[in-house]
Amino acid sequence: MVKIIPFFVWIFSLFASCTSNRYTMRMTSSLLLLNILIIHNTWAQPLRDTGKPPAVPVLKPYPVDKSKVLDFFQNQQFEEALSYLQPAAIADSSNISILAWMGYANYMTDDKPAAENYYQRIVQLDSNNVPALYYLVTLNRDDAYVMAMGYAARLITIQPDKPLWWRTMGDLFRRSNEIDSAIFYHHRAYELAPADWRNTVALADALIEKKDYHQADSILDIGLAKDSMNLSLLRSRIHSAYLNQNYAAALVPGERIIRQNQPILNAITWLALSYYNLKRYDECIATCQYLLDNGFDVEAIYYYQARGYAKLKKYDKSNQLLEVCLKKAISHTAEWYYNDLAENNEALKNYKSALANSDTSYYLFRDPLMLYNCGRICESLLKNESMARKYYRQYLSVAHPQSAEEQKAYNYVRRRWGAKSTRTANAPQGSK
Repeated sequence: MVKIIPFFVWIFSLFASCTSNRYTMRMTSSLLLLNILIIHNTWAQPLRDTGKPPAVPVLKPYPVDKSKVLDFFQNQQFEEALSYLQPAAIADSSNISILAWMGYANYMTDDKPAAENYYQRIVQLDSNNVPALYYLVTLNRDDAYVMAMGYAARLITIQPDKPLWWRTMGDLFRRSNEIDSAIFYHHRAYELAPADWRNTVALADALIEKKDYHQADSILDIGLAKDSMNLSLLRSRIHSAYLNQNYAAALVPGERIIRQNQPILNAITWLALSYYNLKRYDECIATCQYLLDNGFDVEAIYYYQARGYAKLKKYDKSNQLLEVCLKKAISHTAEWYYNDLAENNEALKNYKSALANSDTSYYLFRDPLMLYNCGRICESLLKNESMARKYYRQYLSVAHPQSAEEQKAYNYVRRRWGAKSTRTANAPQGSK
């Protein structure tokens, strides 16, 4: 500081020499000297060492209204929740509550990678966070079940007496087709809570997959003794009986499901087939009709019903249902394929194959133009007028021409192959 004082003195002297007005010089000089003294006094003060680092301003966490977040969730406004929470997640990236809300909102909007990222960050902060581990199991159970198993194992370690985690691990092993391991974990869940029907059904289904029907039936019957109308228990009991070909044992649980008016497709289908195998065809037909009346427009149901009518020798009714089966079994786009096959075979001069393609197309899809095409192939390419007449006559009986080209074809066939033209062609020659 002492070395700097001569500098200010030099400045003052220079300024004084350049000022002509004495009053102005005197006032300005006084102010300059005052500033010099203030600066000198300030710099001369020693810095106080408090032993602490200098204070750094801290950003306040972004405020989050929990009730507002819960309102978003309750009203299924997950996108709005994400927009609301995003600034808070950026400002406080280690807040587990905010991370959990972000994970859940992304989970509910089917953004799996984002949800998984938030839950993984929670586990990094708290490796025993049960909700985060559970969601990580759920997010990975379909396409990364090995990773899901790791999270499930952690849950079992944290809460070894909770049946849900053992049942969850059992489900993961079933998904990976490791049935023995699945049975082990499901059995442990059942031991911990045998009164919980979910544990009973999980273990029974694993045993059914193992074809241990006797053991499966025994635990299902215990469960049904306590809750005889439980739909999940009834479904598994029918399944076991049907696969074990013990068809009579499937009837009571199946009828209980129908009495509750709960048309569970696979369970009621097993019931219908059990009636069929017991030669109780009327009940088989009625059970199929129950499913159809409840909106199950399924090809297999029509087929089983058709088989039942055939056994009762009601062949016309059976055929009607089989026609429905055929329509459902073959895609409507197959009509294009048959038409294209016919065109290709005609171009290759495989006329009989082209005829067969067009004939099959009409049989399946009932487009009258296919009959015309068959007649044209027989007339022009195969030179078989007898076959052409058969197809053309059938075409005239069902045709409803729409476009100008269709009308032209129809007029030709009616003029050339209609009943009147046929009588003229067959009339005795020379008669007048």
